[in-house]
Amino acid sequence: MKSRDIAALEESLGYHFLRPELIEQALTHTSHAREKEAAQSAELPRVGDNEQFEFLGDAVLGFVTGEELFHRFPHFREGELSKVRAHLVSEKHLIQVAQQLDLGKYLHLGRGEEKSGGRNKTTLLVDALEAILAAIYLDGGIDPVRRFILQFILEPELEHLSRSGKRLPVNDYKSTLQEQLQAIGLPQPSYVLVREQGPEHKKQFTVEAHFRGLDRNTPEFVGRAEGSTKKNAEQEAARRDPNYLLAYCLLSEINLDLYWGGFDHNPARRERARVALEQAERISPDAGEVHLQKGAYAYHGFRDYDQALSEFSHAVD
Repeated sequence: MKSRDIAALEESLGYHFLRPELIEQALTHTSHAREKEAAQSAELPRVGDNEQFEFLGDAVLGFVTGEELFHRFPHFREGELSKVRAHLVSEKHLIQVAQQLDLGKYLHLGRGEEKSGGRNKTTLLVDALEAILAAIYLDGGIDPVRRFILQFILEPELEHLSRSGKRLPVNDYKSTLQEQLQAIGLPQPSYVLVREQGPEHKKQFTVEAHFRGLDRNTPEFVGRAEGSTKKNAEQEAARRDPNYLLAYCLLSEINLDLYWGGFDHNPARRERARVALEQAERISPDAGEVHLQKGAYAYHGFRDYDQALSEFSHAVD
């Protein structure tokens, strides 16, 4: 990047780099770095890109945001703080900041990314913004990066939300699902990367959300989704029909309790299955599987054949 471009960007950022090579690397996409490596001698060192900077910047942003919310909203509960933080560090919010700073015109991209419109891609712009946070932190420490985050990322959005009186949009579906599962006493899901495909500049990640029951050793698959990043894919997996996911988790517990209750005639287990079934029905009353389980409960728990037949009929309607 030419010195005048660096100066223009520094003016926009409100920060002057003592080590300009840091901001250069923060703006270098992997596609550009790999192209440069391919064109140079094998003896030369690896060309740096912004992937590790993005990782560090994400952590710095999370810390500064959490610290600011902790001091600003002492009356908020943990769940409320988590939701506000999730919104402020979300891709949906950060892309607005990246566009405001016009980061796209400063990116170093490979030819493939350039041709595919990389300068306007949300993922690349947000990644660059997080990498710039890391560059500022590495160059000047926590104080200048905190000032930048407050000025450009936190203060304007918090003021906007306060003025408009809007409720925070739900961006963190993983946290929302976690809170709902905790509320009904169930363990948290795990997220497993099952596939990564596509060229370097246009990767797609497939993630499955797995639920581990209270008495199970083997996770059960409950949702699958794709995304342009692993984080996005995880959010989409948690987002897929949360009512169904919750009902599914509860029904997994019901199956287990019905199995053991049917064999050892344990009233406590049957009662636990009944309570879980009521919760599942409240969450997803029209789910066919709920009717199947109600029929199974009626059949195995009380040998109520008429009730079982009625529920099985509803399940296939």
